[in-house]
Amino acid sequence: MQFSIARDALLKPLQLVAGVVERRQTMPVLANVLLVLEGDYLSLTGTDLEVEIVGRVKVESVSEVGAITVPAKKLLDICKSLSDGSSIQFTVNEQKVNVHCGKSRFNLTSLPANEFPSVEPGDDDLVFNTQQKEVKRLIERTSFAMAQQDVRYYLNGMLWELRSGSLRAVATDGHRLAMCTRAVNVDYEGVKQAILPRKGVIELSRLLTEPEGSVQLVLGSSHIRAHTSDFTFTSKLVDGKFPDYERVLPRNGDKIVMGDREALRQAFTRTAILANEKYRGVRFVLSDGLLTVTANNPEQEEAEEQVAVEYQGDGLEVGFNVSYLQDVSSVITSSQLKLTLSDTNSSVLVEDPENSDSVYVVMPMRL
Repeated sequence: MQFSIARDALLKPLQLVAGVVERRQTMPVLANVLLVLEGDYLSLTGTDLEVEIVGRVKVESVSEVGAITVPAKKLLDICKSLSDGSSIQFTVNEQKVNVHCGKSRFNLTSLPANEFPSVEPGDDDLVFNTQQKEVKRLIERTSFAMAQQDVRYYLNGMLWELRSGSLRAVATDGHRLAMCTRAVNVDYEGVKQAILPRKGVIELSRLLTEPEGSVQLVLGSSHIRAHTSDFTFTSKLVDGKFPDYERVLPRNGDKIVMGDREALRQAFTRTAILANEKYRGVRFVLSDGLLTVTANNPEQEEAEEQVAVEYQGDGLEVGFNVSYLQDVSSVITSSQLKLTLSDTNSSVLVEDPENSDSVYVVMPMRL
C-alpha cells in the first residue's frame, strides 16, 4: 500500500473518525483507524463497537492499493503538527507504516486490517433523505434533556419517532422532557421508534457540519445509519422501550404566562447563585403581571428576582429545579417564552411562541 495525499485533505476525515475511537479499550485494534485505499479514494474508519464512522477523501496519487490500521491519536497528532499545504506520503512495509512529509519521517506500528471489527448494519427497514440542518435542529433542541448514567438505560439516549411526513426527537431524564418535531419527506404507515445511544447522538451532531447539505438516514431494527458524500455514520440502537412521553405532556394548564426570554433567563441565572447546591430549587410566585423568582440555601441566604410578564388570573406558588429552566431558556432562540401552568403539583409546559416545533416539560419540586 503506497499513496500520497494533501495534509489538509486528510485532516478533516481523520478528525471526524478519531472522535469515536476509545482511549481506554479492551481490544488494541480499537485504538486504531482503518485505512482502506480503493482506486483513488481513501476511506478511514473508527469504531468503539457501538458507533462507527467512515470518512472518505480523494488521494493525490496511488502506487499500490491495500488496507491497514494505524494508531488513530498518533496519526492525528502527526497530521496536526505538519505545516498547512504540505503533502504526505504513506508507505506500508511489512507491519510498519512509514509517514513521510518533507524532512519529517514517522514510523508507526500497525495491526492487520482483517483484525478490525465492523458494526454490522443489519436489516434496512426505512430509508429517507432530509437536510442536515433538520437533523441537527432535532438534536440541538432536545439532547440536553437526555439522562447521563441512569439505571433506566433507555433514558441515556434519545427517542426518534418517525411517522408519515415527520420525524420527532424526544429526550427525558425523568425530571424534565424535551421534544422537537420536524417535517421530513417520508411515506410510512404507522409509527417507527428507535432509541439512539447518547454517544451516537453526540457524534452525529458533530458530523453534521453542512446545514444545506443532504443526509440519507437509514433506520433498521437494531441500527441507524447516516450517509453523506463525506462520511457514513453507523450506530447500534438501544434495546429497550421508551416511556410513553405523551402521558407526561400537561393538557389542562389554565395559567398562561408570556415573558421576555432574556429577562427570564437572566433571572434564573442570578437566583441560581444562591439556590441549594444539591437540589437547585427556586420558587415561582405568580401574580397579575408579575413573576417573582426566589431562592434560598442552608446558609440562610436568599435571592429574589421580579420579572414583568403578561398574565392575568389567580396567584400561584410552585417550585422548580432552576438548572432545568436555565437549559430550556438557553436553547429557545425567540424573544419570548410561553409558560403554561395549572397548580402547585403540576409540571410547567414551556414553549417557543414563534416556532411550535419544540415543547419542554419541567416537573415541579417540593420546597
